[in-house]
Amino acid sequence: MNMTNNEKLKTNNHNFKSSNLRDRTYQFSLDIIKFINKLPNERAFWSIGDQLLRSSTSIGANIIEAKASSSKREFIKFYQIALKSANESEYWLSLLRDSYPKLKSDCDALLSELDQISRMLASSLITMKGKRSY
Repeated sequence: MNMTNNEKLKTNNHNFKSSNLRDRTYQFSLDIIKFINKLPNERAFWSIGDQLLRSSTSIGANIIEAKASSSKREFIKFYQIALKSANESEYWLSLLRDSYPKLKSDCDALLSELDQISRMLASSLITMKGKRSY
C-alpha cells in the first residue's frame, strides 16, 4: 500500500525522522508553528516569533521552489537561501532559549532538528556544487 505525502507526514513523529529533506522541513515548520503559538503573549515574543516563523518556514518553501528551477545554478541558489534561512532560524531560537529559561527544552529540541536539517542542506550543496564554485 502506497502512502500519500500527507499520510507520511502525519506518521512522522519524534521516534522516526525521515531522511527526506522536504518531509523534515515540512514537519519542522509545523513544529515551529506549534511552538510559536505557545509563546508568552509579551511584546518581545511577538517580534521574535514573527521573525522565527518567517525564517523557519522559508527553509522548506525554498526547497519546494528549487524543484521548479530552470537550471542547476538556480536550483543551487534556492538551497543556499534555505541554508541562510536555517542559520537565521538558529539565531532566533537561540535568542529565545537564552532570554527565557522556561523555553530551553523546547528550543533545544528544535535547535537539534534544525542542526540536522542544516547539515543535510550543506551536504546537498557540497554534492551539487562539486568542485565548481558559484
